[in-house]
Amino acid sequence: MIDQLDFAKSPLIPAIVQDANTQRVLMLGFMNEDAVARTLETRQVTFFSRRRQALWTKGETSGNTLALESIRTDCDRDTLLIEATPAGPTCHLGTTSCFDGDATPGTTSPSGTTTTRAFLSDLENTIDQRLAHGGKESYVARLAGKGPLKVAQKVGEEGVEVALAAVAENREALLNEAADLVFHLQVLLRTRELSLDDVARTLAARAH
Repeated sequence: MIDQLDFAKSPLIPAIVQDANTQRVLMLGFMNEDAVARTLETRQVTFFSRRRQALWTKGETSGNTLALESIRTDCDRDTLLIEATPAGPTCHLGTTSCFDGDATPGTTSPSGTTTTRAFLSDLENTIDQRLAHGGKESYVARLAGKGPLKVAQKVGEEGVEVALAAVAENREALLNEAADLVFHLQVLLRTRELSLDDVARTLAARAH
């Protein structure tokens, strides 16, 4: 990998980091040759700090690390694209991505919404927070507190309601019931320490 990079053009190469599961862009940093080597050796994303003029591993003080999944270069060999699994929020402001600020008008997607995978990832994070810290005011915490059988029963009920809405050919009802089903399915999966990504991997394995 290192011998493929054109450090002669610039001693610092921009490195774009994506969430390996959601493909959301998390941050942009810079790497020199030593930072790339450290990243490959430790499997923890490491940058070169232009302010401190030293290497720094993401999360070395906050604990919000980036575990390396893959790394590749662009066609000019002067930019890196890194896929990583984040542990906690990536941005120092506490947000999932350093690009979570308000978008400039006219620059959002045609629907004005985030990607499906990114939204479901954010929803999963919210569910995890409710499961870990939610009180009586949290629906997720109350439901999970009744045990996995109750959560499973709720998923079954929502599945029946989706089927009934589909049979009735009620588009709005079908969308609402489907949303309820996906939400409760995510809650059930998280209570079993699984996720929609695990479901997607299972589907992908069947396709081969």
